[in-house]
Amino acid sequence: MALRLANRLTFRLLQESAPNLLVPLASRRNRHTKHFDPKWKRLRREKVMKVELPNFREKFEDLTEEEIRSKLKEQGLLPPRPWNEKPFFLTSTGGTFEPYVPPEGDGKISPIHVQGAKQKLQFLEKKSKTMMAIRKIRSFDEDFDTEKFCKEAENIYIKMHECMVENDRDNLITYVTERAFPEVIHNIENKTIRWKFIKNVELPRVVHARCTDVITKENIFGQATVRFHTQQMLAIYDRFGRLMYGSEILGKDVLEYVVFEKHLANEYGTWRVHAKIIPDWLPPKEPSPITHVRPPTAIQQPETAETSEQKAVSE
Repeated sequence: MALRLANRLTFRLLQESAPNLLVPLASRRNRHTKHFDPKWKRLRREKVMKVELPNFREKFEDLTEEEIRSKLKEQGLLPPRPWNEKPFFLTSTGGTFEPYVPPEGDGKISPIHVQGAKQKLQFLEKKSKTMMAIRKIRSFDEDFDTEKFCKEAENIYIKMHECMVENDRDNLITYVTERAFPEVIHNIENKTIRWKFIKNVELPRVVHARCTDVITKENIFGQATVRFHTQQMLAIYDRFGRLMYGSEILGKDVLEYVVFEKHLANEYGTWRVHAKIIPDWLPPKEPSPITHVRPPTAIQQPETAETSEQKAVSE
C-alpha cells in the first residue's frame, strides 16, 4: 500500500516538474506527412511533373552553331532547311489564248451582203478548231452543251454586273476569275453605277472555244467566247453624283464578246468571266470627264495708294 502511494506521488511530481516529458509518449499524436500506405508512393511521385522552362531571354543569334545543334538535338528537332520555293495555286490563266477576232461591222452587216457572206465563210473555216476544243471540254464535262452553256453564261454575265452595281466584292469572285477581278474593281472604284439588262436582240452563241494545258499536260483550262447582242441601260456617276456616262432613261444595243474560263482538271471548277475582247478596228472611246481638286488661286489684294505708286516707280 505504501509502495503504491509512493509511485503515484513520484508520477505526479514528474508531471508537475516536466509536463512535456511524458505527454508525447502517452497522449500526443504522431504528426508526420508521410502516408500510412506506401503502396501508392510511385503514383504520388509521378503526378507532379518537373517542367524545364525555356529561357525566353536567350537570343538565337548569340548562340554558336554547336549550341544550336545541341539544343535542337535535345528537343528532338531537325535543323531548319532554307525554304526558297513559293507555293501557288492556279485557278485561272493569265490571259486569253488564241483570242477570237471579231469580224468588222458585226451586228450591222446583213448576211445577204457580200461582206456578210465572207464573214460566214471565215467563221466556218475556224469552226473546226472550236469543235475540237468543245470535244475536249466534253471529255471532262459529259453534260456540256452549247445551248445550255449559253443560258448559263448569260446568267453569269447578269450576276456579275449586279455584283458590280452593288459593289459586292465577296460574291463577285464567284463570277469573275482572279485575272479579271482587279480590272473590274478598278473600273467601279469611287463610282456609282446604275445598270439594267433589258432584253436580247440576238440569242447568245458560242463563237470560239480553245483548250490549253498549264505546267503539266493533265492541268487543262478551257475558254469559250460567247457573243452577246443585248439591249442594256447604263449610267455611271462619279463620287460627287455627277453623271459621267450613259443615261438611266435610254437603253442602247450592246454587242460584246465575253470570254468565259473553266479549270477543267478541277472537279469543282466553274465557268467564270475571264475577259472581254475589244477588236483593233473599233475606234477608241472618248474618256469620261473626271472631277479634280481645284488648284489654289492667288488671292488678289485690293490696290492701295502705296502699291499704285510702287507700280509707277517700277515702270
